[in-house]
Amino acid sequence: MLFLGTAIACSKEQGSPTEEEVVYPTNLKVDISLAGQDDYHPYGDGTGVAIFNVSADNAIKYELTYNNTTIETNTEGYFEYQFKKEGLDEYKVEVIAYSETNHAAKQQETVTIHVNENGFSELVWSDDFDGGSGRLDASKWNYDLGDGCPSLCGWGNGEQQYYTDRSDNVKVEDGFLKITAKKETYEGKSYTSARIKTQGKFSFTYGKLEILAKLPNGGGTWPALWMLGENISSVGWPQCGEIDIMEHRGNYPGQVSCALHTESSYGNTNNKGEVKVDNVSGEFHLYAIEWTEEKIDFYVDNKLFYTYQPSTKTEASWPFNKNQFIILNIAMGGTLGGEIPSSFNEAEMVVDYVKLYQ
Repeated sequence: MLFLGTAIACSKEQGSPTEEEVVYPTNLKVDISLAGQDDYHPYGDGTGVAIFNVSADNAIKYELTYNNTTIETNTEGYFEYQFKKEGLDEYKVEVIAYSETNHAAKQQETVTIHVNENGFSELVWSDDFDGGSGRLDASKWNYDLGDGCPSLCGWGNGEQQYYTDRSDNVKVEDGFLKITAKKETYEGKSYTSARIKTQGKFSFTYGKLEILAKLPNGGGTWPALWMLGENISSVGWPQCGEIDIMEHRGNYPGQVSCALHTESSYGNTNNKGEVKVDNVSGEFHLYAIEWTEEKIDFYVDNKLFYTYQPSTKTEASWPFNKNQFIILNIAMGGTLGGEIPSSFNEAEMVVDYVKLYQ
């Protein structure tokens, strides 16, 4: 991020001290950081909090001003300020250092920061996959196992994998979750993989869910980051509602999609979006939703690419006023995965973290 600064030395004295009495601050430096700022959140975490660390030679106190108003004066040169306007904006602030003779050096800065429109700034649930055991945190995750038979063979989509909880298919390693789809004969199937979920452990209604992931490389792979209604066992699918945060077809690299499945539109649903993402398998990308009472926004790398907001909300079109749980998996083949090339051996999805803000 670029912060632009201009330094000016000036005096607030009304008198005319001799040249020997005048002391000006020099070497004024301003370091600015944003709360939650990282490579995937260059404009901060949405709270609007900016942190200023100011120093200067011959300075005894510092002042931060914004919009021609003094925010704070102190002797440490440390300031925190929260911008309130929703959205992504630039703000001009001024930092002033004062000497013992009350002479000043000023520097103007431009801060670019994002304030979350929905107020989702408190981290309420997360998994950074930092455990050293190699296994998932059992307090947060459990597994879907098998091929869906006998009640839902192929998991309802003609999928060709058998889900396991073996370390060959799912493990925590080097601070990452790694899900691996493999070509192997197992329990009558030609492929194995893993599908993990928070069902029965954690579910939520409304918030900003972020998943930082690197997708598998290979034709026939069908990785998905998605959610289902916690009430699925009582009302069934699609009445429970399904939110597909990210799906990717390995036969069409970089073609990332999202979808909503409800009683009013499911299967080949009308409610879906698509975006082209570069290097989905070689680099991590941030997949996210912001889910409110009114709508669900879908993002890749903080860029909005689809919004679901039915004009009339009924049980059939908006089951999304109830808890949903999180699911991460790689399927093989099926309605979205398509043909699996004979050259396929294995492919891995790597997840850095899953975080929920409310």
